[in-house]
Amino acid sequence: MKTLIYCLLVCFSTFLTAQKKPSEYFSNPKTKVLVVGSFHFDYPNLDAHKTEKSDQVDVLAPKTAKEVTELVEYIKKFKPTKIAIEAWPKWNANQKLKEYSEGKHRDKRDERYQLAMRIATELKLNELFSIDAASVWGDFEEKFGKQDSVYFNKISQDYDFQSDDAISNQYNDFFKSSEPKSFTSILENFKYMNSKEYHQYEYGAYLTGDFKLRDHDGADMLSMYWYNRNLRMFRNIQNIPHNTEDRILVIAGNGHASVLRQLFTSSPEFDYIEFNSL
Repeated sequence: MKTLIYCLLVCFSTFLTAQKKPSEYFSNPKTKVLVVGSFHFDYPNLDAHKTEKSDQVDVLAPKTAKEVTELVEYIKKFKPTKIAIEAWPKWNANQKLKEYSEGKHRDKRDERYQLAMRIATELKLNELFSIDAASVWGDFEEKFGKQDSVYFNKISQDYDFQSDDAISNQYNDFFKSSEPKSFTSILENFKYMNSKEYHQYEYGAYLTGDFKLRDHDGADMLSMYWYNRNLRMFRNIQNIPHNTEDRILVIAGNGHASVLRQLFTSSPEFDYIEFNSL
């Protein structure tokens, strides 16, 4: 009897040892990607969280400009071969990059100039990839005229990022505390904003407040409006010509970065590089 039990234990142990880890089924070489979530340097204040004037920093001011240089040098450690930015094709990023390389636009505060174009120029990359995308919610507006639709008007009613519940108020404090002025440098601010824990809680903001509108209206709005937009941005990155030797740098608003982290870390095609590991 003892011999039988021993044999069964040995067989069971052998089975467990032989079982592959899920990652072992996808051991193909992957393209490295670094997602840099940023605040918008020129403060257009088009996002749900608005930065008060007193909390804004001027990235062209001498002290802050030095901090931006420190951030640029840190990101360059990744040695990107392709750079993707949150921009629409009609923004004409590559024409602007050419002009930037000729000395123009150096006074623009936008992070697409201060980070993406500067890094591209210093690393002698002559192309940027614009990856922004409209959501399926926008497609519905074009195709079906959601302003004239009872369904679209009902589902989007009160979806305005103005919730006043306890958790939403905690998020107001959370986002305010992450403004650059709360840190010793822009680089330290970026390390904080691009940490795994920060992204986890940042994405959680979309699962509170308006997400709880009625039974499923908030959930449907999130999926059609915000999450869908990020899925399309991810698809645009997949469409960038690349191979396993490439290193893709993605620079986008940090709200996008928290979703892109989920997508890249789940994708068997990419190796997600932690910002703090450079």
